[in-house]
This record gives sequence, C-alpha cells and structure tokens, in this order.
Amino acid sequence: MSTLHKQVSREKLHQEFDTIVADTETLLASMANATGDKALALRADVEKGLASARDRLTGLRKASVAQASQAIHATDDYVHAHPWRAVGIVAGVGALAGLVTGLMVNRRGHANGAASTSVR
Repeated sequence: MSTLHKQVSREKLHQEFDTIVADTETLLASMANATGDKALALRADVEKGLASARDRLTGLRKASVAQASQAIHATDDYVHAHPWRAVGIVAGVGALAGLVTGLMVNRRGHANGAASTSVR
C-alpha cells in the first residue's frame, strides 16, 4: 500500500471521526433544551447519525482490511517466487537491526558509565 494511500485513508478516518464528534455535540446541545416530542425526535436523529457514522467507519475498516490482505498476498507471492532473495532481505534487515541495537546499547553503556564515574 502506498504512503499516499495510507495518508488518504488516515485523513478519511480523521474526517469521519471529527464529523461524528461535531454532529454528536450539536445534537446533544439541542437535546439539552428540548422536552417531550422534540427530545424524542432529537434522540432519534442522534441514533440515526451514530448508525450512519458506524456504517461509514465499518466501510473504512473493511477497505483497510482488504488492502492489508492484498499486501499480505503480494508479499507471499513474492516470497514464493524469490525465496532466496527474501531470505537475503530478511537477513540484511536483521543484521541492520542488530547493529543499531548494539550501537544503542553501547552508547547507553558509555553514557551510564560516564555518569556514574562523575558522581563518585
């Protein structure tokens, strides 16, 4: 999945959430002053709005799951088509992660050693 597509999906999710919050706040403010039949109608509007928002968010979730599934299948197909290349990539990433972790531990060790010697 492309970075642009992730960003668009994230933006859609934020927009939907902001819309839900704004609609709910508006309806709750309207309900504070309403009584009787008007309150019932506003409550029905709130329930309808929340159901609609739930449906939109469910659609976004399903689209995200479908995109993730496509990425998984593409990765699986690639690994089956190029097993040794995939092993090399994983080994390289593992070595890089180990190197970075080792450097971080080494740097912290020196920082802690220097701090403890200066305190004494």
